[in-house]
Amino acid sequence: QVQLVESGGGSVQAGESLGLSCAASEYTYNIACMGWFRQAPGKEREGVALIFTGGGRTSYADSVKGRFTISQDNAKNTLLLQMNSLKPEDTAMYYCAADHRGGYCLLGFARGDLRYWGQGTQVTVSS
Repeated sequence: QVQLVESGGGSVQAGESLGLSCAASEYTYNIACMGWFRQAPGKEREGVALIFTGGGRTSYADSVKGRFTISQDNAKNTLLLQMNSLKPEDTAMYYCAADHRGGYCLLGFARGDLRYWGQGTQVTVSS
């Protein structure tokens, strides 16, 4: 069982930056992919960014391309999300997720349906 704990959320002004972290309870060599998802009130959960832990390949939602960067610190079993040029529409609860099933990662990212989830951290961007 993989446990994930997010940190780093908060409140910022539009245009500012914020970084999120997700600590995993086991070494990422057992995990095929990790991702960030978000859910705003009244909206469905959506994939924000995904990374394959083995090769570092990434995938981003169109709405965050060029502004957000996903990365991993394998030594610390930590997933990171650097968010720049934040917009009010980025306001949401952000969740870290992971999956052992490499063949399912991209589909799971599109569906918002990876196997393991953190408890979430709130990001609020005001105009």
